[in-house]
Amino acid sequence: MLGRTRLAATVVAATALIAPPALTDAQAAVRRAVGLGNGDAGRAVTVRSGDTVRVSLKAVPGDGMNWVWDEPTTSDGQVLSRSSVRTVANGDAEATFHAQAAGRAAVTAHRRCVVTAPGHVCPRAVALWNVTLDVR
Repeated sequence: MLGRTRLAATVVAATALIAPPALTDAQAAVRRAVGLGNGDAGRAVTVRSGDTVRVSLKAVPGDGMNWVWDEPTTSDGQVLSRSSVRTVANGDAEATFHAQAAGRAAVTAHRRCVVTAPGHVCPRAVALWNVTLDVR
């Protein structure tokens, strides 16, 4: 019987070492996801440390051309770290950032024109998408 008790205690102790700590309801309520898209350009947004920021930029189709996005980036990886990023063949771009520490960081992406039909010409313009995030 003593052997089983020790084995059970060892299993419980080992599980406590490898299992991630569960968030309390109060901690989980503080963390939130903030979504940003094309229409948020130029905004300033306040988030809390621990929040997730999801950027989803949609390509803008035109007549014989398509305005496509490059990968969203952060100006300060210490304040806002990027955990995932992707561009899609249709010109959309997505990224996920995590608010790491108090401070200010900009998230930026550029939109450029790509010809999609013969005989069309793109303007030589690049549009900047920029959102300032204040992490508290």
